[in-house]
Amino acid sequence: MSKQLLLPELAESVVEGEILKWLIQEGERVELEQPICEVMTDKVTVELPSPYAGILEKHLAPEGAVVAVHAAIALISEETHAPTVAPITADRAGESTPIELTSAPAPEEADTSLFKVVEHQEELKVSGLRSAQAALPTASPAPAVPERESRVTGIRVLAVPAARQLARELGLDIALVSGSGPNGRVRPLDVHQHMERQRNGGAAARPVAPTQGPSTPVTPAAPGAGLNVPPVQYRTPKGYEHLETRLPLRGMRRAISNQMQASHLYTVRTLTVDEANLSALVDLRGRLNTELAAGGQKLSYLPFIFKAVVAALKKYPSLNTSLDELTGEVVQKGYYHLGMAVTTDVGLTVPVIRDADQHSILELGQQVNDLAGKARSNKLRPEELAGSSFSVTNIGSVGALFSFPIINVPDAAILGVHSIVKRPIVDADGQIVAADMMYLSLSFDHRLVDGAEAARFCKEVIRLLENPEMLLVSV
Repeated sequence: MSKQLLLPELAESVVEGEILKWLIQEGERVELEQPICEVMTDKVTVELPSPYAGILEKHLAPEGAVVAVHAAIALISEETHAPTVAPITADRAGESTPIELTSAPAPEEADTSLFKVVEHQEELKVSGLRSAQAALPTASPAPAVPERESRVTGIRVLAVPAARQLARELGLDIALVSGSGPNGRVRPLDVHQHMERQRNGGAAARPVAPTQGPSTPVTPAAPGAGLNVPPVQYRTPKGYEHLETRLPLRGMRRAISNQMQASHLYTVRTLTVDEANLSALVDLRGRLNTELAAGGQKLSYLPFIFKAVVAALKKYPSLNTSLDELTGEVVQKGYYHLGMAVTTDVGLTVPVIRDADQHSILELGQQVNDLAGKARSNKLRPEELAGSSFSVTNIGSVGALFSFPIINVPDAAILGVHSIVKRPIVDADGQIVAADMMYLSLSFDHRLVDGAEAARFCKEVIRLLENPEMLLVSV
């Protein structure tokens, strides 16, 4: 008997995933808990294990397809013994029985499930409600429902976070928007199309039943989709067609593209730049690493920078905020979760060091090494990629002298640290000396942070880095 393998919800708010690579081909045998494919979301890349043994009959989604959560991705002929994961629906004559595909948890995560049954049930209820609404007579367009009325219905509108944020910015009740995503989920393009219809005199549309089935792969939107500008059509110079190669925007590059576009759309970013004399820090780090070498340890500069950043955030808390556009509130955070940009073979990712203020220099160094290693081997868990309150990107690790970092939304700011270079400076005695200098570039959301506050924050970071012994005793 064939079973459908359904794409699980891999993290909170994740609504779709891209099939990066099939590890088991059609006609091949798959063992219990053997990785069957690689799936990437906007948060994490994971290998999905098979919940039972059998023969993989068919791939229902090709490599590169973006598939909705709970959509079928493959058919497997199950062996005669009972599967380890019970089907969620009863067998019906002539139908295959869908089951949920879940990742095998690590020992320390044995009580964590990737698939959230409550969320799935809620989506089914909302989908059923929309189907019922679509079946009602439609002799005349229904009047638009005010925002306050839709919020008290108790019905959760299915929408991706970017669509919710866009609707809030436009002052639009998202419950009035017809969703084109799985189960009628609203996407940014749906919001823009709804606004265009309103501007053109059309009646506000109510949510309708989804048109695509649960096992239909979702085609990713083109870059720039959902903007109020037409997409840019690239034209090849005449006579050079044979010298170009076109590759689909997919995988990590697609996720990076989406995040960068969100940063562009939803922040008012500007930049402040300063420089620090790290001669004392270079000397201190060298002496510490000499002592730590016997135990096989080594400190990079990042733990010192993180320590200085946390102290500066406590002094200038506006940089440790986010903007809740739905309520019109500035969210002031009393925790310090630092995002750490890591370059991998497939692109940039930002794991998060939680409660950075509660760790020593050595502990921060260990976390930096652990998270960087996981990032480069694609073993980060979803919770290790979410919840940053401020981010740091070490572009100097690849030799860059200066950069304009892109804010990791919804953070208020990101600090770029660069190459440490020997440069001549004039010291306090008026003498020209060689010093270990580094540029710092702080990108910040000007809606949340004033320019003077940003400059003072940088000065505080610099003060601590230029007097690194203070970092060893700070709390």
